[in-house]
Amino acid sequence: MSRWRSVLRTPVGACAALLLVGVLALAVLAPILWSAQADRVDTDAIRQGMSAEHWAGTDDLGRDLFFRVLVATRLSVELALLATLIAVVVGLTLGALPALVGSRLGRYVVAFVNITVAFPGLLLALFLAVIFGVGARGAVLAIGLAGAPAFARLTQTLVAGVIERDYVAAARAAGIGRFRVLLRHVLPNIAEPLIVNATISAGGALLAFAGLSFLGLGVQAPQYDWGRLLGDGLAGIYVTPAAALAPGIAVVIAGLAFNLFGEALAKAVGLTTPLGRALPRLPRRTDSSAPSDAVLEVRELTVTLPSGARAVRGVSLQIAPGEAVGVVGESGSGKSLTALAIAQLVEEPLQVRAERLHFQGADLQAQAHRKLLGTSLAMVFQDPMTAFNPTQRIASQLAEGAREHGGLSRQAARARVIDRLRAVRIHDPERRARQYPHEFSGGMRQRAMIGMGLMGTPALIIADEPTTALDVTVQQQILQLLAEIRAADHVALLLISHDVTVVSAVCDRVLVMYAGRVVEDLPAAELARGARHPYTRALVAAVPTMESDRQLPLTVIPGRMPDPDDVSAGCSFAPRCALADAHCAAEQPELIASADGRRIACWHPAPASLALQES
Repeated sequence: MSRWRSVLRTPVGACAALLLVGVLALAVLAPILWSAQADRVDTDAIRQGMSAEHWAGTDDLGRDLFFRVLVATRLSVELALLATLIAVVVGLTLGALPALVGSRLGRYVVAFVNITVAFPGLLLALFLAVIFGVGARGAVLAIGLAGAPAFARLTQTLVAGVIERDYVAAARAAGIGRFRVLLRHVLPNIAEPLIVNATISAGGALLAFAGLSFLGLGVQAPQYDWGRLLGDGLAGIYVTPAAALAPGIAVVIAGLAFNLFGEALAKAVGLTTPLGRALPRLPRRTDSSAPSDAVLEVRELTVTLPSGARAVRGVSLQIAPGEAVGVVGESGSGKSLTALAIAQLVEEPLQVRAERLHFQGADLQAQAHRKLLGTSLAMVFQDPMTAFNPTQRIASQLAEGAREHGGLSRQAARARVIDRLRAVRIHDPERRARQYPHEFSGGMRQRAMIGMGLMGTPALIIADEPTTALDVTVQQQILQLLAEIRAADHVALLLISHDVTVVSAVCDRVLVMYAGRVVEDLPAAELARGARHPYTRALVAAVPTMESDRQLPLTVIPGRMPDPDDVSAGCSFAPRCALADAHCAAEQPELIASADGRRIACWHPAPASLALQES
């Protein structure tokens, strides 16, 4: 509200608001006060010029033009606002439709909007006016539909900028449907620029309507608006110029009121128009073989880009109840995309395929996955600031999934929210539940994000780098909280991180990913000194420790991660590996399980005896 009030504090905003209020007040009051004077015929005063009795002269029937201009304000503004409403509703529908129907059908909607935007608005309005017929109704439809494409284009652009935000993904992770996500999380965050554009469009619609009426395609007798008065007065402009100037000035003033107020709004919204405790140690699982009671089973998961390249290539993993599995790798290795694909949060044009993708025995590739996402599978995203909708209170966002899937009443859902905020150790949860995300610190937002996942009874928490944006003290607290949740409720954890130290301290097993593949699967306790894959050993070596020699440069991995389009036929790590040979460059190693339960994809792994000795 402060930004909207700031509009009135500027000279332009104050003047535009005052002018707009005056125009709207005149539209309401003028027909009530002066309709009799505007309609009174006086044959003795036909076509008189400006005088003290008739400030703008008279017309062919001796009617006072000044009063007729005042009375015409209602119809002129009313029709312009109605046309703007049609443009906004149709444009908003077309602009938001791709987010509802998906990219495959949405591209046809986008193409249609692009084609219609290519036509000049006035020419499109004239074309549609001929189709809908002469009169106010046809003109309203013509101007409204002619203005819809520009509004649709703006909506498409704004929706595209919001639909990829983390708080939208968080809502989808809670199993909220597309329409409700659009209604609650997307549209409120693009409302301000849409209101600005609608305000400016109202001024344009007013001018366009006056133009159609001037050409005889708009308002017909006995009704009259400013455009019709302007057309009638043009015939005698050399004799009684005020007959044409008065309605013309009214159109300019009203148009300026809408446009200036829209400009002031645009400036106001910044747009231009057109824990210190040690982690509780759970018993580690040393057997990395497939558990028979796996809460999550993934086999040959692939994510294909529109270019045909595969960003995730044949990932297979299983997680038992209460087990913590970490996924590590450099940026671009496919860690987060794997997590999103498991949660079925990857949409077209990306294609997700898997031989098996089961969660608690249910197929996540089926439509039933939304119910599971809202109750049994929780996600914690990397950036807690973008993971919450800034326009909604914390309680509203946490309660959404519980009300959607649990059928809780508003009061029961709020009680559950307060209980979950208390469970994640947020002080004074009753007051905090009423606050907005920006009123929380970074650590509190991440705790609230975990609380959102605990609104149901999760069997698995997928945490996508939940501590990356936090300082080390808050990081320790968040990890402590996740560990306590695991211990208390036997919840499985899939922790994605680039920090091998965090993963080795929290998890039972670690999957190491490179270029979209799992290249090693080993116990977390052996990550630091028992890794056998050259890439895993390089990752560990790149992390400085208290024993690192400060006189030497930090260890780095030479080269960079290959793009999905440039993945070679052989081992993807071969160009950066000191042990690589011709065989590595020619043939890709398979991920093979060893006798001790590990899995490794390498032609030259470190000997098991060396790994055992180092560990």
